[in-house]
Amino acid sequence: MDDVTRRGFFGRIIGIISGFIALSLTIPVLGYTILPAFKKEEESWTEVGPLDKIAVNQPREFEVSRSLSSGWMKTNSVQSIWAFRIPEGPVVVYSPICTHLGCGYHWDENEKKFICPCHNSVYDINGKVLGGPAPRPLDTFPTQIREDRVYILYKEYKAGLPRKEEI
Repeated sequence: MDDVTRRGFFGRIIGIISGFIALSLTIPVLGYTILPAFKKEEESWTEVGPLDKIAVNQPREFEVSRSLSSGWMKTNSVQSIWAFRIPEGPVVVYSPICTHLGCGYHWDENEKKFICPCHNSVYDINGKVLGGPAPRPLDTFPTQIREDRVYILYKEYKAGLPRKEEI
């Protein structure tokens, strides 16, 4: 065992203390700068509007304003949805995106069908594929009603797959 001088002893103590100080400063800085990038985007319920504005068996396009938070960045976006009520039943809310390749579709009041103009996929009011290349029914959003107001959990799904898969 080598002899430790007073100067050597204090040098080691100062080195150990400096290491603890550096470590105690590095961990919070890394947590502040790096961890938000790995944090999953928060899901929040988006208000569609009053329940009485949603007609029975009459799909209508609504615009909803979503607030997105990803890491330190917060953005607002406006998305469209299709919503209607089932008689004596729940509110049905569809994603505005065709399940084939992600085009926007519309409700044809005369034919009582949803029609995608890009590749002619056709859906009935229940979202079932009636024709065209669409691989699955229309995607629905989780809904809830609070104090006569309709809320949805807006999600994005991959197009072109036979099963509903979130992006």
